[in-house]
Amino acid sequence: MQFAGHIGLVSETPSIGFSELTRVSAALQKQVTRDLSQFWDIQGTVDAFSSLQDVPPGYWPVIVRDDIGQDTEGVHCDDTGQPMALVTSDLDWSVTASHEVLEMLVDPLGDTRIAGPSVNGDDGRVEYLVEVADPVSGKWYLVNGVKVSDFYTPHFFDPIQADGIRYSFMGNLKGPRQVLFGGYVTWFDPVGGEWWQQSWFAGNQPVTRNLGPIQKTTCGMRPAIDRLTARHRGEVATKVAEKDTSGFERAMTAVLESSRAKAKRWHAHIDKIVHHI
Repeated sequence: MQFAGHIGLVSETPSIGFSELTRVSAALQKQVTRDLSQFWDIQGTVDAFSSLQDVPPGYWPVIVRDDIGQDTEGVHCDDTGQPMALVTSDLDWSVTASHEVLEMLVDPLGDTRIAGPSVNGDDGRVEYLVEVADPVSGKWYLVNGVKVSDFYTPHFFDPIQADGIRYSFMGNLKGPRQVLFGGYVTWFDPVGGEWWQQSWFAGNQPVTRNLGPIQKTTCGMRPAIDRLTARHRGEVATKVAEKDTSGFERAMTAVLESSRAKAKRWHAHIDKIVHHI
């Protein structure tokens, strides 16, 4: 199994304490080890650090802040081209952090492409930019009671739909190259020399638009694509998908109750050891 990298999760906002940060990092580590690795054949580590100064050399930082100064949900690399992410500290910050971690590990340099038939049907064979969480953007599931992002599997690029295939980990995608509401997929047309995107930010179905030629950045193609996408989303989005939090709140309560009960038992056992009871 290929090792992708070490990721350091850091909070630079008082709204997210170290206790919450460690719970999320543990959930992300479990997602990478248990879920992502079985489909993408990669492995990595996710650890929480109390400050950016504590992140060791060789780690890729994911930094949670109240304001990241961008319209996009995340930023993808530093000024040397190394993977880095900024995440906005909203209510679903763990989903965005998961989104960024997954994309970091699967495509660290933001420029991997996989060939496949065009979603337009008659445009021949194109090269899709690998962004494992974008077509299912906003779809999440629970790991240790923490919200994490769904992601597509390599079958996302299959030429035809087949029964029994998981196109995304949670099964939100029902076929290859599908885009859900709030998501998008981007590809390069080698014949025309232009980038295209299918997105679904408004209306009853996805729309396809020509992005034209795009200059590659130090961080690969993904940041340039994301900036254009964020601008387009802001222009066309007329509604926000309602978030059903009832199931999450019940699951979170159950996890906290279980964790507190186990902690109480551990402390009782430690007291017996320490005091020779």
